Amino acid sequence: MEPGNTTWVSEFVFLGLSQTWELQAFLFLVFLFVYTTTAVGNLLIMVTVTSESQLHTPMYFLHRNLALLDLCFSSVMAPKMLVDFFSEKKVISYQGCMAQIFFFHFLGGAMVFFLSVMAYDHLVAISRPLHYVTIMNTQLCVRLVVTVWIVGLAHSISQLALMPPLPFCGPNILDNFYCDVPQGLRLACTDTAILEFLMICNSGLLDVILFFLLLTSYLVILMMLRSHLEQARRKAASTCTTHIIVVSMIFIPSFYLYARPFTPFSMDKAVSISHTVLTPMLNPMIYTLRNQEMQAAVKRLARRRLVCRRE
Repeated sequence: MEPGNTTWVSEFVFLGLSQTWELQAFLFLVFLFVYTTTAVGNLLIMVTVTSESQLHTPMYFLHRNLALLDLCFSSVMAPKMLVDFFSEKKVISYQGCMAQIFFFHFLGGAMVFFLSVMAYDHLVAISRPLHYVTIMNTQLCVRLVVTVWIVGLAHSISQLALMPPLPFCGPNILDNFYCDVPQGLRLACTDTAILEFLMICNSGLLDVILFFLLLTSYLVILMMLRSHLEQARRKAASTCTTHIIVVSMIFIPSFYLYARPFTPFSMDKAVSISHTVLTPMLNPMIYTLRNQEMQAAVKRLARRRLVCRRE
């Protein structure tokens, strides 16, 4: 294309989840409930862990950070999606699209690596219970959390660095409800085969490696549980099983989105909803809120608030 005839795209238009007003109103209510539940659940975890001295332990320090990641990650997509349900033209600026991609991969990448930290925490708790507090001390936990955020940032920068140089000269229609690398590459007015391969190696291959490492770590934990007492074994096995379910819910949609050629399929939107909206809601329920110690702490916090209000 001749440079003089190029019209550079300054905004992108989302097709969204539906063009039918009635269905959009219904989806708005559904996703408003999901996002509200996500925000309240994760905020509750952060407030409870911060307020309750009994929860000032390495495990709950990590759970609080996971809650922060989930809250921030869901807030990258959900508010814009909810607003767009009532917009006749669902528009996002070029700069806004790049920012959405940056924060999506920054927080999503950090979350994926943070699951590895959680698995390591469980491995230490099972294999070295008497030395757990000594090994998982405050300094180590802080270093692990900081490292996770730095790795997430590096991952995001590596994803985004190749996007700004690409020419976007039209069309500017994104058949989804958010900006991401696969959709962006499809709209670029140049051959993106090499970039697509690099992106798949960056995100897709990394997802596969981390997923199998996590599965291996949880299988090792389950093997270690054979030497524990029956009641403790059942409780720990139940926890490991639910964590494997969460890990699978995060990684399997990610495989679908990033570990294959970026050719559009009819399932793309459904998988994207699971990946960006539903998982951050389920994480606090499965990882933390079903924990009896956390439930007791929430009740104590609620009772204290009621007493304070009466006084």
